[in-house]
Amino acid sequence: MTGQAPLKIAYLCDESPLNRQFYSGGNTRIYDSLRRHGAEVTVLNTGWHMAEPLRRLVKRLPMALEMRARWRLHLLLSRLISRGVRAELANGRYDVLFGTYAFHAMSHVTPPYPMVTAFTSDAMPTPYKRSEIGESFGSFFKPARLLDNWMLRQETRVINGIDLALWPSDWLRDSANRFYGMDPKKSFTVPWGANVADPGADTAPPILTEGGPLKFLLIGRDWFAKGGPMVAETVRLLRARGIDARLTVIGCHPPQDHLSDAITVLGLLDKSVPDQLAQFDAALRGAHFIMQPSFESYGFAFCEASAYGLPSLCLRVGGVPVWDGVNGHALPMGSGPVEFADLAASYVSRPDAYETLRRTSRQEYETRLNWDAWATRTLELLAERVAQLRR
Repeated sequence: MTGQAPLKIAYLCDESPLNRQFYSGGNTRIYDSLRRHGAEVTVLNTGWHMAEPLRRLVKRLPMALEMRARWRLHLLLSRLISRGVRAELANGRYDVLFGTYAFHAMSHVTPPYPMVTAFTSDAMPTPYKRSEIGESFGSFFKPARLLDNWMLRQETRVINGIDLALWPSDWLRDSANRFYGMDPKKSFTVPWGANVADPGADTAPPILTEGGPLKFLLIGRDWFAKGGPMVAETVRLLRARGIDARLTVIGCHPPQDHLSDAITVLGLLDKSVPDQLAQFDAALRGAHFIMQPSFESYGFAFCEASAYGLPSLCLRVGGVPVWDGVNGHALPMGSGPVEFADLAASYVSRPDAYETLRRTSRQEYETRLNWDAWATRTLELLAERVAQLRR
């Protein structure tokens, strides 16, 4: 943005980016990085305007129902809700309407004057449901499947109505292009960053040697969804081979019958609390691999691992930001504890290869998996579209 007037961005989501608790903190990271790189960002009202009383009623539902009902109902009422968004836009003079996560918040929004419309998210309903990820979790409310074709039509209408779609992974970009028939000239991959501040390059990384410990890390609030049982079995297999494998778990508590002397549970850590942040930091600096054979549409944990120079072990599913031999390994679907154990053990006997993998993991963070890189590329694309609009 050097030498140019700062872009004026109207920021639209169904939750405020000022609240770090929503969307795993990603919404806040997007907002902060746009502002840090010089954009003037105004957060639009997250309410439903004339339909706000109904939104408040939905908010009182149990969380599992509220999450699913809120965005579907938003779509149904979007012609009414969008009038309030349009009125907000008319009160200012913006270059860009930038939507995050909530595609339904963009539904039927027609700017009152020429501006670029853009959107970013790490997941969309139809690509998610019709992938290995959605199939692995099933449907919370099976009759909702009757709405699948209607939902696809709504997604197609909204996404094709925007000027610029920015996806964090090639997988989601290609899925959007396929399901929605998007013009590839409007659909780009711009990787998201880590949900932690840059920890800096590690000057004393853990050494991996034969006879020494092999330390794994798992981060997540759901032991089963993050592939915990497979990780625990991998550790058991390695120990049976005489390798001192150990596992540290952050964010959840495995069932008692999954625990062993080789597993340390730190539980949920609040990174806004200095002592707990220090525990988180020490765990990532001390591990040899983060292992999460989970079903992810993206996965901030893998970006965070790369920030620490920590290689990731996962499954090749969705848009996980892990590239074989660069910042870890994503094994084919169907791989299990034996394959993961074989891979990890192969590095024990090749410490030089492991050191290289740590180095390239950090390089991947420095070049792609950070929010400064995201903001730089995003603002370049937005500025190009704004310039085209003004010609």
